[in-house]
Amino acid sequence: MTSSRSLTLGVLNGMGSGALWGTVFIVPLLLHDFTSLQITAGRYIVYGLISLILLLPRWNILKNILGKAEWNALIRLSILGNILYYILLSTAITTVGGPVTTLIIGFLPIAVLVVGIRAGSNIRIKQIAIPMSLSVIGILLIVSRSFTSHAASTPVHPVAFSSQIIGLFCAVGALISWTLYAVENTRWLLKTSTVSDHDWSLLTGVVTGALALVLVIPAFVFHAAPHAWLDWARFWGVCSATALLASVVANGLWNRASRLLPLTLSGQMIIFETLFALLYSFVWAHRWPSFVEFCAIICLITGVLWCTAAHRTPHDTSEKA
Repeated sequence: MTSSRSLTLGVLNGMGSGALWGTVFIVPLLLHDFTSLQITAGRYIVYGLISLILLLPRWNILKNILGKAEWNALIRLSILGNILYYILLSTAITTVGGPVTTLIIGFLPIAVLVVGIRAGSNIRIKQIAIPMSLSVIGILLIVSRSFTSHAASTPVHPVAFSSQIIGLFCAVGALISWTLYAVENTRWLLKTSTVSDHDWSLLTGVVTGALALVLVIPAFVFHAAPHAWLDWARFWGVCSATALLASVVANGLWNRASRLLPLTLSGQMIIFETLFALLYSFVWAHRWPSFVEFCAIICLITGVLWCTAAHRTPHDTSEKA
């Protein structure tokens, strides 16, 4: 169980990270004339540069704290939570489509929650069965709406069975990749208590930026296309804003939430990314949510609040009474 203060701060940090991560879903709309590989490479390279600049004043202190094990962990986390996750996700979207991929990735909170329970949490599955079911219902409602819209607006094209299988494996792989990231990142945050949440995020950014350099040639040479200098200015401007807000700041908030909340609850915070992504999509499309989307939002919010209440300590409950 967790104190009310830790729960409140943790949930607020989780909401903040979700609000910033949700902006990533409108980036392809802003940079529709660039490839997803170019957007990924641009974002993560800028993320690495910003992180490196922000870390320089404290580098002499950090280098004495970090050992080989910590650097190896940062490499694994950068691959699992950023590079590999995005490659698998983008491949799944292009082969089996957004609705199917969304359905599979939407179970990230559930996957992290189940892993947290199996890892020895004080919370039992029966205590959060109902809020977890509400989250599942909310995800299914969102995906059903996505399927309906996708079917109505997209002509049917035959897709090779082998490509569908590959796409499904990639979607499941992305789910596993980010689940492993969330679990291992939480463990290392608790293990490296001498490194702040913000510095751990920046260290991850430096490593991710270095790994992203591998994407430069395939992204900007093999996929080279003519663009005006204003287009490139827009590209690097959006990539810089995304790197700063959705990577540097959002990852720092997520790390703080991961330290304050038990794994069974921090996983639920991923739902806020979906909620804010929906909100931004409504604003972008200049429309209100449909009845189905509204019901999905209510289910997701109720599920998170219910799950949060289940993690409060008995002492906190008695005080409120």
